[in-house]
Amino acid sequence: MLEKLSTETLEVIFDTLPVDLTFVDDTDTVRYYSKGDKRIFRRTPAVIGRKVQDCHPQQSLHKVEQVVSELKSGRRDVAEFWIDLKGRKIYIRYFPVKDKTGKYIGILEVTQDITDLQKIEGEKRLLDEG
Repeated sequence: MLEKLSTETLEVIFDTLPVDLTFVDDTDTVRYYSKGDKRIFRRTPAVIGRKVQDCHPQQSLHKVEQVVSELKSGRRDVAEFWIDLKGRKIYIRYFPVKDKTGKYIGILEVTQDITDLQKIEGEKRLLDEG
């Protein structure tokens, strides 16, 4: 059995991850985003409570709505894309979030700067220097 973690502990855990997280609930409303000075796409507290459709440019709105629809319906288990931004490679993935019964409860956006990951070669073992 898992011990319950406080909301504060969960937030600190999420803020420590080397990815940016944003959660949009089943009504397409932004409910959470991880904090941090190194966030790729800045968020302000004003985004909480906004519809996800209102957080994107008009020219990409049809794509946002298609991805949301496909994740909600189960036609898609993940939506992913990558972009070049200020000399960095940014990897963005969307996952449907479901409760224990399989009911859709929202979407998790995971954004990560993978520029340095793309340079990895060979092996580095735990506690190896360099």
